Amino acid sequence: MKKAVFLRIVLTAAVLALLLSGCRFVRVEEEERKPVDYTVVERRDIPEELSRLMEEKKEKEFQLSYETGEDLYLAKGYGRQMSGGYSIQVEELGESSNGIFFVTKLLGPEDLKEAGVPSYPCIVIKTRKQEKPVTFRESSSPVKKESEKGE
Repeated sequence: MKKAVFLRIVLTAAVLALLLSGCRFVRVEEEERKPVDYTVVERRDIPEELSRLMEEKKEKEFQLSYETGEDLYLAKGYGRQMSGGYSIQVEELGESSNGIFFVTKLLGPEDLKEAGVPSYPCIVIKTRKQEKPVTFRESSSPVKKESEKGE
């Protein structure tokens, strides 16, 4: 009986040790972020391989990072939408000492005249290559319409 209890304790300790030794938690957002310079890339200037990957994934939401030479391309697609007229707003491209953060927001069409024609809204930006992980996020802040901006 004592052997069975001892064996159970040893096995439980061994399993816990194995599980905990392989886990590492990294908090990526612990510090303030600095803005990163970027340019929005026109479709004709997207590297061929990245363009091919985007075409393969366009039906569903996707996030891609792609490196060439000194450049880092970040692509965010929102999948198939039931109409045209969508746009994507870059809320932030920022960096901390342990990551790059790409925050976007999908803006719906103002007018549903284009309903029935599916679209695949996506954006590609280019920035300098960095050896940091990229975190893609969708902005949760509401976007005000022109009439609500108080101009």
